[in-house]
Amino acid sequence: MSIRRISIVLTLLAAAALVGCPPAEQKPAEPGATAGSGAAQQPLQQAASGEKVPLELYIMSKCPYGAQAAIPAIEAHDQLKGLMDLKIDYIAREENGEFNALHGPPEVKGNIEQLCALQQDKAKALAFITCVSKAFQQIPENTAECAGQTGLDVAALRTCADGEQGKQLLRDSIARANAAGAMGSPTIKVAGEAYRGGRSARDFMRALCAKATTPNEVCAQIPPPVKVKLTVLTDTRCKECQTARYESQLKTFFPGLEIENVDYGTDAGKALYAKVQANVKFLPMLLFDESVTKGEAYQQFERRFQKVAEYYYLPVRANFDPTAEICDNKIDDTNDGKIDCDDPTCKETLVCRPEKKKELAVFVMSQCPYGTRALDAMKPVFEAFGDNIDFKVHYIADKTDTGFRALHGEAEVAENIRQLCAIKYYGKKHKYMDYIWCRNPDIRSTDWQKCTGGKTGIDTAKIEKCSTGEEGKALLAEDIKVAQALQISASPTWLANNRHKFSGVQPEQIKTQFCQQNEGLKGCEKTLSDTAAPVPAGACGK
Repeated sequence: MSIRRISIVLTLLAAAALVGCPPAEQKPAEPGATAGSGAAQQPLQQAASGEKVPLELYIMSKCPYGAQAAIPAIEAHDQLKGLMDLKIDYIAREENGEFNALHGPPEVKGNIEQLCALQQDKAKALAFITCVSKAFQQIPENTAECAGQTGLDVAALRTCADGEQGKQLLRDSIARANAAGAMGSPTIKVAGEAYRGGRSARDFMRALCAKATTPNEVCAQIPPPVKVKLTVLTDTRCKECQTARYESQLKTFFPGLEIENVDYGTDAGKALYAKVQANVKFLPMLLFDESVTKGEAYQQFERRFQKVAEYYYLPVRANFDPTAEICDNKIDDTNDGKIDCDDPTCKETLVCRPEKKKELAVFVMSQCPYGTRALDAMKPVFEAFGDNIDFKVHYIADKTDTGFRALHGEAEVAENIRQLCAIKYYGKKHKYMDYIWCRNPDIRSTDWQKCTGGKTGIDTAKIEKCSTGEEGKALLAEDIKVAQALQISASPTWLANNRHKFSGVQPEQIKTQFCQQNEGLKGCEKTLSDTAAPVPAGACGK
């Protein structure tokens, strides 16, 4: 699956129903756009004061999905004055008096500054949060500019954020988030109940009005959602073609979504596939009809749709060819006299790969925070197994006509290549891991040379020559074929014994899964601990 398709899935679908904020490198809606807002909306008249329905928003200030939720929630609050009680808290952790956040120290500071703003003046603070969230990547550098634009006292804000008051505000906010069970950004509750609906201002307004005992005149002006027809083409033979998650997420963007599921095994399914197979080959397929152009989120999705026959096709993770051999059903699906693994097309599939005992491979994006955590977890794994493990690292990226493309940009391509060069020249006893472990705490730094030389024993000049020349390009071009052949797109993904796929970032998780395929191996009896701070479960590109 290409990096482009991974980005589409994450940006447009994962934003709707997360268990945790994925890495902030994923691009959200264009700055200033309301997530899921669709066509431009005219402000409705403000409600009169009266009953207030609480909307609780738990976010990470530098999480793109948190920003996408905060902006329309604040817009809805402003339009529903007197009806919505908007409460914003922040997801982070405190350990030994130090605050930590998924997106690092800048996010800790951003969280505190937003809390200080809310303490100073809520109305101005909401405008401030909207301002900084439109360019969440720049938090906290954009604080002074946005505070000035929204009329906050910048000096007082700084005093609060840099002092004990700010720390206590964050400490209290974390406690509220924990009490609410908020792990992913955003976690949203309306009237005390978990909210999983759409995230446009209008969606929030509908939800608030539905909970209000006495809806006001603003609620009466909100039109019902537009009906949108979606046909999902799938195949009951495909174990990985489950589409319930996509359907649920799309309903948050198109509240009036009507779904028809069609199976390829039926006459209708084959007829539908015949219409589109010249342009789209793999299942599952999400095929909208013309009604989607009237849907509330159409403008947000418009550039992602592909016109296929009379349909608006939305690409998602799709790898199943219904016309090809299925490699584990003991049936000659293609009528060529070759069944399952005897068919040449099955050679690279997991089920047909040869078992290689004691082999452990991990597939990562070098600048994915979950990938770096997985590689860091190998320290106690190595200590437990010693030479009883054959460890390999592979990289997830794309080869293009002009070079390479990685989810986290050109910097990740360059780092992938440097790490492959280290693997080539320092593979004995996994010496290359010293370079990787040194880089991981500050993987975005351009000063990779500090992790060579006397600090790690890795020759700087050798890595420089390899990574900037044709040698490094050839290494990456060859390596990414492994992940692509296995259709692995999530960082990290583990492969035990050359054929058993699993996920995880904690040493004990990795050991347990590895030992399930290598029973009795020395080292499996040990319990591995992780000294690093816990992080929400997740992956880049999943």
